[in-house]
Amino acid sequence: MPGIALMKRAGAAAFAELQRRWPAANNITVLCGGGNNGGDGYIIAALARQRGFSVTLLQLAAEENLSGDARLARRFACQADVSMAPFKGTIDSNDGPIVDALLGTGVRGEVREHYRQAIAAINESGRPVLAVDIPSGLCSDTGAVRGCAVIADVTVTFIGMKSGLLTGRGPAVCGDLVFRALDVPEQIYHAVPMAAERLHLTTLLAALPRRERDAHKGKYGHVLVIGGDTGFGGAAAMAAEAALRVGAGLVGVATRPGHVSALLARRPELMVKPVDSGQALEPLLTGPTVLIVGPGLGRSPWSEQVLQQAINANIPMIVDADALNILSDGRVGAGADSRSWVLTPHPGEAARLLGVSNDEVQQDRFAACRAIQQRYPGTVLLKGAGTLISSGAGPLSLCPYGNPGMASGGMGDVLAGIIGGLMAQGLTAQRAAQLGACLHGVAADRVAAEFGERGMMATDLLAPLRRLVNGQ
Repeated sequence: MPGIALMKRAGAAAFAELQRRWPAANNITVLCGGGNNGGDGYIIAALARQRGFSVTLLQLAAEENLSGDARLARRFACQADVSMAPFKGTIDSNDGPIVDALLGTGVRGEVREHYRQAIAAINESGRPVLAVDIPSGLCSDTGAVRGCAVIADVTVTFIGMKSGLLTGRGPAVCGDLVFRALDVPEQIYHAVPMAAERLHLTTLLAALPRRERDAHKGKYGHVLVIGGDTGFGGAAAMAAEAALRVGAGLVGVATRPGHVSALLARRPELMVKPVDSGQALEPLLTGPTVLIVGPGLGRSPWSEQVLQQAINANIPMIVDADALNILSDGRVGAGADSRSWVLTPHPGEAARLLGVSNDEVQQDRFAACRAIQQRYPGTVLLKGAGTLISSGAGPLSLCPYGNPGMASGGMGDVLAGIIGGLMAQGLTAQRAAQLGACLHGVAADRVAAEFGERGMMATDLLAPLRRLVNGQ
């Protein structure tokens, strides 16, 4: 298909979204780079001018430096009588939208100085921003920012959804995300391998087994939460209650003796056992079908003892929080068979497991998730905006749900409990991690829709969780 034909479709789709988003606008400023992204910008400017808009087009590349299709698009803008000028470091202050058509998916390395100035001018303008295909400065593959990036109100992306828009810094800078396929033939999608699979809750919920009328608690598994060092009993309680709320048949907690009364008072359905050493835990490991190790575990000698006993039991296990940190220290778990584990690190824990910095993890979350899975064969769930899941085979999975309200203590404990409760009901580790991440995110989205993001607590998710697993 001719590149200029696709460019005209892209420009028309972006301009249509601009009109839909800001119907009262009658003037726009378009910043164009030298590649195909800039070509899209020239098309948008031409279409706006044809509709009677006042258009200011600022160029960051001279005509002789434009790519072939972008040069054709510039001629189209000239024919529409679009006024053009070189970008000189500032943007006029008016109230119309700004179109970011500076840098597309091909950005490599740090953004160059002239483009940095343009990105800064856009971000400092105080005006609404539409990004074309991807906010300039964002890596389309990883979601990392290449030094700086445009912060858009809406991003219109074309042909294929870019994985970088959905994880890392992508969700923070792209604003509302709009996809337009541009009528590309369906066979094109079958010819190109996908980087990741975007998960859908409705599809995943079909994996939950139907409950037969003669069901009993033994059919739905026995989860044992191991954690709650001194002062951290609440983490174990939240994980255990989440496992109950998604449908586990039996849930127990092995914790410090001082937490037993409080946990039973909060949730009498739990089987809570005092454990003051690894040896005391051993007899409790004969019944459970799934272990959740880590919520409130701490990093004391007691923590290491109970983790070692859990590993020795060779039971499918969710490894979370300080259990991950203890593993990264190397004193516990070396050489263990992790194929039935689900590891659920946040970026800091992932960095410790890999011996790198947090920033390095966030620069390429896909690579980090794969690297942990190669080191600990099993299923790895890398938390954060755009949670990623890898089980080794096939593309990674990406959870598109969740919101900033989840940035509060205890959210990870609830997620561990959800995954453990799903595994107890017979889901594979991979499917439990995928469905668990989606249930967790959608439950939080429902809470945010009703009450707002600020002030959200982990236990707020328990009520919507129950409704979600029942198809409500």
